[in-house]
Amino acid sequence: MSKPAPKPIQPDELVKIARAVIQADRFPYLATADADQPRVRPVSPVRTDGFTVYVANLRSYPKTGEIAANRKVELCYLDEHHDQVRITGTATILSDRALLQEIWDANALLRQYLGSIDNPELVVYRILPNRVRFMREWALEYYEVAFENSQ
Repeated sequence: MSKPAPKPIQPDELVKIARAVIQADRFPYLATADADQPRVRPVSPVRTDGFTVYVANLRSYPKTGEIAANRKVELCYLDEHHDQVRITGTATILSDRALLQEIWDANALLRQYLGSIDNPELVVYRILPNRVRFMREWALEYYEVAFENSQ
């Protein structure tokens, strides 16, 4: 059996292709570290700006402590064609009240579940990328995706 030949990618299309994978996957996987044990779980981002991703969480969830101890995380997105995007970054708690309000107003599930933007259980993480990679299904080769951080 011969190795499948992936469709070639033009460098100027890479950002667009990577963003399409992100848009197609509603439940990417978030990797954290629990001491020396990796932990991975599906998450539902509440906002995405380019390659900066915002993930809501409850303070009582184990990943809150994991991220507090080690803010280095990775998100993995996979589309229906098994193309993937990996965003390696740093998670920080969102403190921008205006942006938090925008996220709150746009997310009915948050409002229904938590009742108030001031619910002490609410934590929104901003995952700022330091590396973004894309891979076509079975290509076994990652492409580095150029990006600019939105501070």
